[in-house]
Amino acid sequence: MKNFQSLSDIQSEVSAGKLSVSELVEHYLKNIDEKNGRLNAFLSIYGEDAIKQAKLIDEKIHKNIAGRLAGMVIGIKDVFAYENHRLQCASSILEKFESQFTATCIQRLIDEDAIIIGHQNCDEFAMGSSNENSAFGVCKNPVDESRVPGGSSGGSAAAVASDMCQVSIGSDTGGSVRQPAAFCGVIGLKPTYSRISRYGLAAYASSFDTVGILTKSLSDAAIVLEIMSGADEFDSTVSNKKVPRFSDFKSKNKYRVAYLSETLSHEGLNPEVKEATLQTIEQLKSNGHEVREVSMSQLDYVLPTYYVLTAAEASSNLSRYDGVRYGKRAKSVDLEGMYKESRSEGFGEEVKKRIMTGTFVLSASYHDAYYTKAQKVRRLISQETNNLLDEYDFIVSPTTPTTAFKIGEFKSDPIQMYLEDLYTVQANVAGIPAISIPIGADNQGLPIGMQLMSKSFNELELIDISNQIITFKDQNG
Repeated sequence: MKNFQSLSDIQSEVSAGKLSVSELVEHYLKNIDEKNGRLNAFLSIYGEDAIKQAKLIDEKIHKNIAGRLAGMVIGIKDVFAYENHRLQCASSILEKFESQFTATCIQRLIDEDAIIIGHQNCDEFAMGSSNENSAFGVCKNPVDESRVPGGSSGGSAAAVASDMCQVSIGSDTGGSVRQPAAFCGVIGLKPTYSRISRYGLAAYASSFDTVGILTKSLSDAAIVLEIMSGADEFDSTVSNKKVPRFSDFKSKNKYRVAYLSETLSHEGLNPEVKEATLQTIEQLKSNGHEVREVSMSQLDYVLPTYYVLTAAEASSNLSRYDGVRYGKRAKSVDLEGMYKESRSEGFGEEVKKRIMTGTFVLSASYHDAYYTKAQKVRRLISQETNNLLDEYDFIVSPTTPTTAFKIGEFKSDPIQMYLEDLYTVQANVAGIPAISIPIGADNQGLPIGMQLMSKSFNELELIDISNQIITFKDQNG
């Protein structure tokens, strides 16, 4: 069976009687069986459930009552609740835990007849940039299995890129959808903070966490975004704004585009990534868009601000994993010992590092020096970013400073690992939407991604300009 690039391709063949949803699910399960042993993209596979659901959807299609996503097979990152299925957050602390409810965003997909085929590997509690922090082993990049797929949604990106599912749902706290999308050569969309309900998403850093989408096509990203978005009685932080018809994007507008000079002059930027980005910028100019180089004075402070604040929020959010209510419980003679040993044994090194950092910056002696100051800097970064977006429709940059790096290459160099988030964290700090689209490959065939950011709730135009770029590249090779 061919590698379908979009849901519309699938539904066309289903409508023509050339394909059934049951056959499609069998295709993906076969791919998982053949590839997952090497790639380690899926932690749990729900084959029986998927086959059963596919048969029901085939019947719905026959009766002409199927939902909008009939024929879409979806994998979900192991941070989303799915009722009566394991939720592990790629961590030992949640061993044998099964969710008692389904995340709102996942339920909305199911209600439109999407099929959930499994939970996908990720960095533990979404903390990482390489998928090397999973308690269940590293996921590998399907483009080159000696390299990481990116993180933290590495399994989600690898599964889409290797055709083990049509779409993946990930989470993006500082680039965790866009960075692996760039490394694996797929599309990664992070909507505006609050566009999609976070109910049922295991919390890492609550004021940064965003539900994200990984796809092969913009049309799939658009319809999935449309269906997942909107008000939710279970999430008081979600936006009540009317959800646009993202799936109807058809405009061919000319836009004002800015690119940050600092992102292209950074010493850590791979020359081939820089060249591919500059070529795409020239393409935007030649297609009639107004493109300007701009500077941002706060850019050097974005990454440290992000890591101070997310560590603080992680310290608070992960305090609930204590061995008492659910998950791993260490054997100990007293209550205090049980708390300490459960968390020491259950959490991995990276998670413990961030919890301790967060506890430090929240402590009475250092709260004002670190946490309060970082909150003030966050406000300044948001203001400067939004001021630029008042003048320009989009800000473009490389998604990542390098292409996918070797497994283990940065394991002993946490600073270099954190620098992989250099360009992506700005969108999360400011709460604005961003997307990574593939724009080429380096001389080793490793994918290169470009990031586009826009003002809050402007996903429709973000999808439009991304479509213009991808269409031009497809037509011109």
